[in-house]
Amino acid sequence: MHDVRPLLARHPFPVIERGQLDTLQLNLGYLCNIACIHCHVNAGPRRTELMDRETMELALAVAAGLGIRCFDLTGGSPEMNPNFRWLVGQARERGIHVMDRLNPTIIEEPGYEWVADFLAGHQVEAIASLPCYGPDNVDEQRGDGVFEASIRALRKLNALGYGQPGSGLALNLVYNPNGAFLPPAQDKLELDYKRLLAENFGIVFNQLYTLANMPIQRFGSWLVSKGRFDSYVDTLRGAHRDENLAAVMCRSLVSVDYQGWLYDCDFNQMLGLNLAGASERVHLRSLLDGPPPRQIGVGGHCYGCTAGQGSSCGGALSG
Repeated sequence: MHDVRPLLARHPFPVIERGQLDTLQLNLGYLCNIACIHCHVNAGPRRTELMDRETMELALAVAAGLGIRCFDLTGGSPEMNPNFRWLVGQARERGIHVMDRLNPTIIEEPGYEWVADFLAGHQVEAIASLPCYGPDNVDEQRGDGVFEASIRALRKLNALGYGQPGSGLALNLVYNPNGAFLPPAQDKLELDYKRLLAENFGIVFNQLYTLANMPIQRFGSWLVSKGRFDSYVDTLRGAHRDENLAAVMCRSLVSVDYQGWLYDCDFNQMLGLNLAGASERVHLRSLLDGPPPRQIGVGGHCYGCTAGQGSSCGGALSG
């Protein structure tokens, strides 16, 4: 795996500050049942890093103290953490909105047949990766058979009410490009997704989130190996829009790794860029004493969030 940090340092990013903190993005571990080319976490079936219950209890205490309204659960496959169900149950009892960033094939994985019913029973917002509405691009990016397994999983979620009008069960899909280019316009692509998934598979969903690929971890290493790293970052930087700076996700959340260390976003976590760009790591327990600093640590990869229509965990930032 190539260290892309020296390459990113050649591309300075504008200074930004955090506003009101309302979300803890908890990375429950890097274990995943598949290993995708674009994965910025370098997750996979052989990863062993998992958040323990003590760290989860600390997150719940911080949420109570700071009035955190949302837990954004990510990974890896968050559901593969053995304490996933305990955490979701505790959070929902406290009125915290829970988002689960799931790879839908986990629902088809032996031993995880409980996932769909559990999410519906706790009114968890499901954010499911589906890089295309056809099999070729999905299987190229995620592995043979992933598209068919994803379709079966999404049908199960639909049958439980996910994506259905008036159900209160939100199902949002995530698109990533399968190469070194920016995502297309989110609104137009969403219409295509909704039409083709409905016509071909009877699947409905609420929103499509288009995310740019970040030049870090597995995807960054792929770019380096192809001699395309600098050209891709130049593409991102050339498409930067100042108006996207106001809506980037790091302004309202902090990222928590499986050990409880804090970062300004999940991407900074993967680069080891500490909260507020500090030289020393900052732990979740520090938030028991008050909110995080306003300063945000930035780098050349941040252009992935401000290029073109923008990119965040909630999809495009502008039209």
